[in-house]
Amino acid sequence: MAEETHNSLDGRADVVVQAGHIDALHQHLHGTVAPEQPVPFQLPPALAHFEDRQAEQERILRAAESHAGDGSPLVVALSGIGGIGKTALGFHVARRLSRRYPDGVLYVDLDDLRRDGVVEVADAVAQLLTGLGVTPEWLERSFAGRSKQYWTRTRDKRLIVIIDNARYGSEAVPLLPASAGSLAIVTSQGALYDLDGTAPVEVPVNPLALDHAARLLARIVDDHRLPAEPDAAAALVRGCGGLPAALNVAGQWVRKYRRRSLSRLVEELTAELRERGIPMVEAVWDAAYAGLDQEAARLYRLLSLHPAPVVTDPAAAALLGVGQQRAVDALEELESAGLLERRSEGCRMHDLLRGHAARRAREADPDGAERAEARRALIRWYRRQSGRADLMAAGPRMTLAELPEPVADVPDVEFSTKTEALRWLESQRLALYGCVRLSFDSGLDEDAWALCEPLWTHFLDHPHYADVTDAFATGVAAADRLEHLPAMVRMRCQLARPLWEQQRYDEAAEHLRRALNASEALGGSGPERKLRASAVEFGGLLKLAMGELEGAATDFDAALRIHTAIENAYGVLLQTHLLGRTALRQGEVGRAVTLLSDAHRMAREQRRERMTARTGFELGRALRRAGRAAEAEDLVRAALRSARDRGSTADEARVLEELAGLADDRGATAEAAENRALARLLAARAGGPADGGQSS
Repeated sequence: MAEETHNSLDGRADVVVQAGHIDALHQHLHGTVAPEQPVPFQLPPALAHFEDRQAEQERILRAAESHAGDGSPLVVALSGIGGIGKTALGFHVARRLSRRYPDGVLYVDLDDLRRDGVVEVADAVAQLLTGLGVTPEWLERSFAGRSKQYWTRTRDKRLIVIIDNARYGSEAVPLLPASAGSLAIVTSQGALYDLDGTAPVEVPVNPLALDHAARLLARIVDDHRLPAEPDAAAALVRGCGGLPAALNVAGQWVRKYRRRSLSRLVEELTAELRERGIPMVEAVWDAAYAGLDQEAARLYRLLSLHPAPVVTDPAAAALLGVGQQRAVDALEELESAGLLERRSEGCRMHDLLRGHAARRAREADPDGAERAEARRALIRWYRRQSGRADLMAAGPRMTLAELPEPVADVPDVEFSTKTEALRWLESQRLALYGCVRLSFDSGLDEDAWALCEPLWTHFLDHPHYADVTDAFATGVAAADRLEHLPAMVRMRCQLARPLWEQQRYDEAAEHLRRALNASEALGGSGPERKLRASAVEFGGLLKLAMGELEGAATDFDAALRIHTAIENAYGVLLQTHLLGRTALRQGEVGRAVTLLSDAHRMAREQRRERMTARTGFELGRALRRAGRAAEAEDLVRAALRSARDRGSTADEARVLEELAGLADDRGATAEAAENRALARLLAARAGGPADGGQSS
């Protein structure tokens, strides 16, 4: 297996150093410490047009002024139907109150994290922690651990936390900050009756009154026809039902058809409403859809297939089956019509509009042929890009699926560095995880499990456990349904790791038992024997995680024999390293030195930079315990340089702790204290444990 398989750390705590402990240290260690985290302000630019909501705003402001801070944050619950403007109101109030809450504004959209109607709250907590400066490598793995991190990071803060699109109070309660001086704004379509223990200030958000809606429309579109045809304008406003979202679409519609009389537009809208017999807002969207050209209308329908809230330009081109520029033109028309919202990362379609697009797709494509073709192209494009990103980020490694051919007329994403590839995987994770499920549900089983291979590389740096566990379980089901024996082994090994990292040891053990049994039926070729060695290695890693050191050593030794027999040099290196680490944990220092010396030599010979640093660090730890501190210090300092070059604060903190121990051994107490302080500072700023210590 690739070296990333073993990039795990333990020994974490849930308390971080307070900023007051590090001011002097920051000056003393200038140049080695990351800059202070900026105060988070996760609000988009203010809307150019915001109307009324005075009663709602005043009620929230009064609650903020009178909140006693009796141990719980102030919770404001905004409820109303989709498109009513709850989020815009929450953003508007947050801006008004931001001076009262100087520690920042955080935002999380639960619909972005929802799968099959369920939110994995641990991932929502992780997103909020990220806003507070916690980097992915320092996130706790369990929900309980992340909750403690969140409580620690928000304690004594004056924050605003906006929790958007909650369906149940139980989704929002774990996301409330721990400070009584904070404000949480929760939006939902219906009232949340299970916001237990919060005594929320409930603020229903109702449709705008006609006069307010008319003023909002006039602000959205400055058009002479509105005052010139007041009756038609009033009819148009009434047709929007007081929903700001509908008024925005209507405004775009009026702006687009500047040569038509307003009376004619209203007449056409009314006719459309009568013919289809659908609600007012649906009629507005239908009218906007009817005004699209053929290509934009087809893309609008197909966007209902995209498995993530935001679609990028090339993904739209894959759906549409045309060149990227034509897809960009179609997206621009949809944006102009008010059917898409342009964001920095791509275009976002509101859920209500996604449903509307799906209805239009079923009407235009009753047998589903157009949608099936678009679905296959989209999945193939994502599978190809993720495979390319994996190759750039992880380098050549054991993979079973071949890279698909390019999608006609759709460009590949350019990855010039490992960092760019990893960032792309993270930015597109919702789409990639969604494509695994979409593939499986569409009967595209090879695509389903093949997509899981590059998601392994992403998982090692970004442990979104709910997503990855669901995806890898789907990969297992797809491999089973296809009866693809190597994939059955591979997918079960991949699924086992997130399971054991969540302390679901029995489930992990069962999957590895079945993987090992399946591997017995593999043939005798080099790749098949390599896959069996991988399954054996995963069994050892599970035992190592559970503290079963003798069993782990036995498995690593068995995997080593296989890699030696098939002359797989990297496999020999990796198992030798794992055996050395295990020996050190068993207290067999001399044997650990021998094994880790061999592993370090092999890593240098194979020019594996990261493994050279990892094996060097472990060898340094073993040499120190063997009383060979001078040799150890050179290796540990080399590991420190590598960690800093890679930007890994977790590795840097761990190495600094080891350097502190070496300094203690030399009697250099000031140097030891300095290294420990810097390790704790790095850990605190990244959201890790306060003591900075990480065990291997």
